[in-house]
Amino acid sequence: MAPSSRRHQNAVTAKEVRELDRVVIRFAGDSGDGMQLTGDRFTAEAATFGNDLSTLPNFPAEIRAPAGTLPGVSSFQLHFADHDILTPGDSPDVLVAMNPAALKANLPDVPKGAILIIDSGEFTPRALKKIGYATNPLEDGSLSAYTVYAVDLSGMTMGALEQFGLTRKEASRSKNMFALGLLSWMYGRPVDGTVGFLQNKFATKAKIRDANIAALKAGWNYGETTEDFAVSYEVKPAPMPPGRYRNITGNLALSYGLVAASQQSKLPLFLGSYPITPASDVLHEMSKHKRFGVRTFQAEDEISAVGAALGAAFGGLLGVTTTSGPGVALKSETIGLAVALELPLIVVNIQRGGPSTGLPTKTEQADLLQVMFGRNGESPVPVVAAASPADCFDAALEAVRMSVTYRTPVFLLSDGYLANGSEPWEIPDVTKLASIDANFATEPNHGEGDDAEFWPYLRDPHTLARPWAVPGMAGLEHRIGGLEKADGAGTISYDPTNHDHMVRTRQAKVDGIEVPDLEVDDPTGEARLLVLGWGSTFGPIGAGIRRARRAGNHVAQAHLRHLNPLPANTGEVLRRYERVLLPEMNLGQLALLLRARYLVDVVSYNQVRGLPFKAEELAEVIMKEVDQL
Repeated sequence: MAPSSRRHQNAVTAKEVRELDRVVIRFAGDSGDGMQLTGDRFTAEAATFGNDLSTLPNFPAEIRAPAGTLPGVSSFQLHFADHDILTPGDSPDVLVAMNPAALKANLPDVPKGAILIIDSGEFTPRALKKIGYATNPLEDGSLSAYTVYAVDLSGMTMGALEQFGLTRKEASRSKNMFALGLLSWMYGRPVDGTVGFLQNKFATKAKIRDANIAALKAGWNYGETTEDFAVSYEVKPAPMPPGRYRNITGNLALSYGLVAASQQSKLPLFLGSYPITPASDVLHEMSKHKRFGVRTFQAEDEISAVGAALGAAFGGLLGVTTTSGPGVALKSETIGLAVALELPLIVVNIQRGGPSTGLPTKTEQADLLQVMFGRNGESPVPVVAAASPADCFDAALEAVRMSVTYRTPVFLLSDGYLANGSEPWEIPDVTKLASIDANFATEPNHGEGDDAEFWPYLRDPHTLARPWAVPGMAGLEHRIGGLEKADGAGTISYDPTNHDHMVRTRQAKVDGIEVPDLEVDDPTGEARLLVLGWGSTFGPIGAGIRRARRAGNHVAQAHLRHLNPLPANTGEVLRRYERVLLPEMNLGQLALLLRARYLVDVVSYNQVRGLPFKAEELAEVIMKEVDQL
């Protein structure tokens, strides 16, 4: 935290209020303690207040991990500020630890001098022993380097809810609301929105509703009246361009982007999906939009899901399937079929840690080579990668444009960090969104008069896209299937020359997709180092570069949205700089592709920890590379 010199007294509470420019708060507890809900509600209030923000939820893969254990710890980190920010913060200024396990799991990330708000009521001998604490850290002096507030959140919540006649277990579920109320007072966040949220969420459970609201207000009142907290803090709204904003997660933005693309293309959307972390929320959200012509199908497995989506595309709908890396492996044969059929299909891959089941709730960028080459034969597929949670909306629109225009399956890449993280999003004017023309075939396209017939593989000379004919239209009957097609006529062909021609044509179609040039941010024009990124590294790289520039370094930045085909000027941009640094949350997959294609010695910086890069870490790497030039 960086308090300014401006301080004033609150006339009502007579407590000091310090102004900060930014704060990073992490809520941590058992996976059943409601940390994700607590963080989400604080985030919503910060967004309503007008702060810029970025979040990082982090939780176990198990539905209910063992209580009080290190593997069972769930956390939610929020960075909110009075200025533009790019990441959820490297380390928390404030850690709210609901039990000993939460403290032990998160303390290594907390810098000295930070604030610890700890539920002392949970620090029992049994709980301490379970995670290997020989002594109570609240009493043994091991936390002397921090500002510690040991508060019996559990006990005070029980006391505040005595009137409701709840069991101890029922009442304890509201301690997250007590903590939220306390933190809301501490950072000047309103609670009216959360009260309304609780009233709606528990509308049919009056006792639970009233208990949670009471716990929330009790936490606020405790902060305002206790002498333990002598200071509260103020983070002013961030200046933003005029417009309507809302807080949005990557999965929600991606869902809205797909719905918008359906409307702009006038194609009813069909989502064939099998639930898989971290993509399931897209299925859940899309099921709410029947009024926009969206149809959702929860299949029995990944293969059925993509098969249904491809069948819908054959039927003239916008076919979409959502999954993560393990699901992509199962869908690969059908995606190859979509390549051969040359039909639009959106394959959303929200990446997670691998291999195999790997780290279902952790983030990674390690599926790039899989989506590029994970099919038999020469089967090129365009790849689009979102850069931030809000950018998932625009990336979805772009993926649909490419798929429909060029008649090809397209991979849309996100990852767990983007999917579950959130940031402010300016709600677009839908009247200004670009239209997408499906351009269905309506009549025979080969021959004349009585000899006229429909050839399904005659191509648009500009896009090389084949015609898209909706089944059931007289005169447009044609065969589909995975066997090689004769050029133009679309009949089955085993001719070697034809196969070579079709393979090269499908590749040329993908290579010829029009994508914007790669833009470079090089303010002074003096940079000798280019830092390149793709996907969710955008925020951490940008924050790292800001720090490096403030230290006097000249650094250029470029970020790739289109990974296949790459922008036409990519090679020229890479060769413009003496050194190219490429941070990736994998072992150097894009670097491998760029080295092979452009013969540029790209310097990889890699991390596969299931967590996004830290800005400070990247700033140090960037400045080290500058020093070596």
